Amino acid sequence: MTTFTTTPSRRRHLAALAAAGATLLLGTPGALAQERFPARPVTLVVPFAAGGATDVIARLIGQKLGERWGQPVVIDNRAGATGAIGSTFVARAPADGYTLLMATASTHSVAPAVNPKLPYGMKDFSPVSLVATFPNMLVVHPSVPARNMAEFIALLKAEPDRYNYASTGAGGSVHLAAELFKIATRTQMVHVPFKGSGAALSELLSGRVQVAFDNIPAVWPQVRQGKLRALAVTGLERSPAAPDVPTVADTVPGFEATTWVGLVAPAGLPPAIVAKIAADTREVAQLPEVRRMLLDQGASAVGGNPEQFGRFVAEDTDKWRKVVQATGFVME
Repeated sequence: MTTFTTTPSRRRHLAALAAAGATLLLGTPGALAQERFPARPVTLVVPFAAGGATDVIARLIGQKLGERWGQPVVIDNRAGATGAIGSTFVARAPADGYTLLMATASTHSVAPAVNPKLPYGMKDFSPVSLVATFPNMLVVHPSVPARNMAEFIALLKAEPDRYNYASTGAGGSVHLAAELFKIATRTQMVHVPFKGSGAALSELLSGRVQVAFDNIPAVWPQVRQGKLRALAVTGLERSPAAPDVPTVADTVPGFEATTWVGLVAPAGLPPAIVAKIAADTREVAQLPEVRRMLLDQGASAVGGNPEQFGRFVAEDTDKWRKVVQATGFVME
C-alpha cells in the first residue's frame, strides 16, 4: 500500500488553494447568476386579459427577449381586480428572475394612489426597465353623432348621463383619464368597468357602450377599419401613429393622460440579474423592428435603467394621487 505524507508547508499551500477555489465558486454569486441567467423558461405575467395593449407589448418584448436568451418567455395572463391579481402573484413569487411582471400605470401608479387596501406596493418589486409610453385615445362607437371634440363635449352637456364609457377596470389609468376629462369639461358619462381591454373593446364595438379612453395599441386597429371613430389622443402632442387625430388639449388646454408599461420583478432580485434583464430589455426595445411595431400601435419605445424607472414610477404615482384627490374617487 502506498502512503502519502505532507509537510506543514505543503498543507498550508493546499489550504490556500482550497480557499482560492472556494472564493472562485462562492465569492461572485452575482456574476455567476448573471452569466447563467436564464437557464430555463421565464414567465412574464400580464395582469390583464389577452388582446389589450399590455398583452400585445408583452408578447412582442417577450418574443425578442426569448430569442436573445435562448429560452422561451411564456406569457401568463392573470387578469382581475384592475391588475391586482397578477401583480400580487408576482410580488409573492421567488426573487430569482424567472417570474416577471409587465407593470403598467394602472397597476403601479394609479392603483397605489386610489386603493389604500392594495395588497402590494412598489416596495414589493424590483424595478427593471421602462419599456414604452403611449397616450390614450378617446374613441366612440359610430352611432355617436359627434365628429370632433367640440361636438362631443356639446353632446355630453346637452344629454348628461346618456352615454356610457367603458374602462379596463375601476381605478385604472383609462378610468381616471375619463374622470379627469369629465372634470375638465364639466360633463357627465356613466362608467361601465370591464376586466381588461379585450372585454371593454368587445362591448364598445357592439355599441352597448359608446365611449372609451383606451390605449392606442388596443383601439387604433379598429379605428383604421372604420369600426370606431377616434376623436382625440390624450397626450399633449399628436401621436406619430395617428398624426391626423387631434389632441384633447387642442380643445381643452393642458389636458394630458398618458400611460406606460415596464418590467418589474419581485423585490430582492440579485442586482446582477436585474442589470442583465434591464440591459437586454433596453436593447430589445430599441431594435428597429420593435420600435416600428410599437410606433404602429401608437407607443414609443423607451428603455432605461432600474434607478430611472423607480424614480419615474414614484413621480407618476404622485401625479395620479393628485388626480384622485381632485376627482374624489375611492376604491371600495
